[in-house]
Amino acid sequence: MPVVIDLFAGVGGLSLGAARAGFGVQAAIEIDPIALATHALNFPKTTHLSDDISTLTGSELLTKLGMRVGELDGLIGGPPCQGFSSIGQRRFDDARNSLFYHFFRLASETQPRFFVAENVPGIMQEKYASLRQEAFDCVANDYVILDPIRAVASEYGAPTTRTRYFFIGIAKSVFLRESERIQFDFAPAESIEKITVRKALHGLPVRILPDWIEDVQGWRKVNISPELKNTPFFERVVGRVPVNVGHKESIDKYQKDRLASGCLGTRHGSEVVLRYNQLERGKIDPISRSPKLDPNGFCPTLRAGTGKDRGSYQAVRPIHYLAGRVITPREAARLQGFPDWFRFHETKWHSFRQIGNSVCPIVAESILTEIYQKVFAQVEAAD
Repeated sequence: MPVVIDLFAGVGGLSLGAARAGFGVQAAIEIDPIALATHALNFPKTTHLSDDISTLTGSELLTKLGMRVGELDGLIGGPPCQGFSSIGQRRFDDARNSLFYHFFRLASETQPRFFVAENVPGIMQEKYASLRQEAFDCVANDYVILDPIRAVASEYGAPTTRTRYFFIGIAKSVFLRESERIQFDFAPAESIEKITVRKALHGLPVRILPDWIEDVQGWRKVNISPELKNTPFFERVVGRVPVNVGHKESIDKYQKDRLASGCLGTRHGSEVVLRYNQLERGKIDPISRSPKLDPNGFCPTLRAGTGKDRGSYQAVRPIHYLAGRVITPREAARLQGFPDWFRFHETKWHSFRQIGNSVCPIVAESILTEIYQKVFAQVEAAD
């Protein structure tokens, strides 16, 4: 099984996509201890490191994993995007912007067969052209850098309009070893079913009590219609558990009793509940700025809020289309494309941050499956 290292791993959206595509997740690097601990719950066989990627060298990373330069199959990761995001201040001098460069530096120093870096559309602005070029220059001698892939999650079968760019490099020794170059096609298949909010939230409890705030109270029964269980989206919601992935207790509870975690409530005042109930679907509440979900549309991009270093601000959360409340972490996870058996932090605040910061695993799986099939089928044939 080819293996990858996930940089800036977060809770593991990109890792899950890689595992479902056929890769083993050899290691995950994440400086946030809470995110790293949650990743470890879901990827118990993966090596977890809390290194600062801006100071970590490729040699140090490979030594920690008992690997040599050139032995790694893939380097994947989603460098922090807040400095580029249209939601934030988009400061050119945001220190987090340099982490995009460090991803490519580590690719150059570790020499994997391929790399995939994910980021927000804002990074494609002209003012960041020099920053992108500096990063690409790190790998230009050894890699063929493909045209950036603009991926709208809803087009890949996820119930969200979340849009991201993927920067992909294939080692020249792999890409150019045959007389014909490898032809990649990362476009979503036209046959992919569009998953609306209504369908995505199917089976999750609508009645959520506001005093369900402890983790033990958030475990609730899920009822999915038999006719939906074999559809591509719900196959990923219910099962498709890769080898060496998953928190055993959570999987057992889900498979045996159909219990999923994260169905946590939020306390709203009576006037807020009334206002949310009266708000038209698809519109934005003028006070909280929370959008009310349209059951026949897609969820807008979920936001993560800020960490303690930037004031611990809570992100705006969408309003459920049937209930006068904001969505639960489990509903957010569904809308981001995560399976019901996937665990997040036991608190709402950290759960929403982890989900909002994550790569959509459905998109990640699609991108990485194309690489797995084209690159590693080619490698096996050559060997």
